[in-house]
Amino acid sequence: MKLDLNDLLYSLSYALDCVEAEIFGVNPYHSERVAYLCVQLGKAYHYSEQDLLNLAAAAALHDNALTEYIAVRRTQMDEPTDEATNLPTAELLKIHCEMGEKNATVLPFYDKIKNAILYHHESADGTGPFGKKHTETSQMAQFIHLADLLDNVFDLTDVTDEMYQKIHNYLEKYKNVLFCPDLVATCNKTFPKPIHTLLKGEAPRKLIHKEFPLHLQEYGDDAIIGLATMFAKVVDYKSHFTCAHSLGIAQKAQKMGEYYKYDKDTCTKLYLAGALHDIGKLTISNDILEKPDKLTKEEFEVMKGHAKASWDILGRMANMEEIQSWAALHHEKLNGKGYPFHMTGKDLNKQERLLCCIDIYQALTESRPYKDGFNHAKTMAIMNSMVAKGEIDKDITHDLDVCFGV
Repeated sequence: MKLDLNDLLYSLSYALDCVEAEIFGVNPYHSERVAYLCVQLGKAYHYSEQDLLNLAAAAALHDNALTEYIAVRRTQMDEPTDEATNLPTAELLKIHCEMGEKNATVLPFYDKIKNAILYHHESADGTGPFGKKHTETSQMAQFIHLADLLDNVFDLTDVTDEMYQKIHNYLEKYKNVLFCPDLVATCNKTFPKPIHTLLKGEAPRKLIHKEFPLHLQEYGDDAIIGLATMFAKVVDYKSHFTCAHSLGIAQKAQKMGEYYKYDKDTCTKLYLAGALHDIGKLTISNDILEKPDKLTKEEFEVMKGHAKASWDILGRMANMEEIQSWAALHHEKLNGKGYPFHMTGKDLNKQERLLCCIDIYQALTESRPYKDGFNHAKTMAIMNSMVAKGEIDKDITHDLDVCFGV
């Protein structure tokens, strides 16, 4: 499958930024701002174009384990934060970094960014979660550390003259404490004047694309499935109500592709679409995702917004039109009563109908904290009633019965 891997990773990072905004109040597009700042630092150190691309990917993914971290943090919501960084203190940061590094091992270029995510919260004086001094961590890790902290502590979407001076003072204050002296000096040379609104909104992504024009590259099935599995974990950890939902759909979509005797590339695309189908849920508040009672009408309307959010997030990626429609239209119904676009049967192809049916099957059969999953027979009875109402595809429902009823 051909894709621009960095572009895919930037889109995932944007979805994660929505989670970070909910928890920590960070402005959207945080990860892309961090990536842009890191690229500028890398250029100052004469990194090659490929090394800059790898650095940008690592920076964009520095918080890839955020949802897993939050799952741990749910039991420790009142932990203290560090005054200089406004971040949770050492032990939770260590877990966050370890999870993120583990997830990153699926990346095809992992050997080029090894430990950059693991040590991105290490301080120059060795007081970080792993106790590593700046002489013991890579430049990439130090770049991400500096850029991440600046964007957490300051509003980099509008750097006025006054804020620029505050940033300069902050770097000087924490030189030899948070940051190594050489990196502080390089940062001051790289950004010698206020950047004002250079990094506002979607601007960082456009700036990165200007640095590195889109480049489609062929990736094998194993690489795509590895990436998709990482994405599914990121989405599913957003709520403990759906701890294996996306992964289950990805696996079932691939199995149905094999049942239909699709070629291997199409089966892999189905797996990826299944893994990404609920990526829009990262934009929905956990107050709604994890509400133990029935949602109000207003809350359900907010919940329904995840489908349009999935469509928008996947639409930011190059060469992903098929994946976008297969994944994001899984709540559309043949009778036009679905969402987000109220499509009808004439608008929906087989793969889009398939993901819809698999999503329903998975949701009915999996257990949630408030309900036990239905068995196959009960699930098929419910789905056949939906067929009778003109909501879902009759033939695909039959095929799911055959494929999963063994």
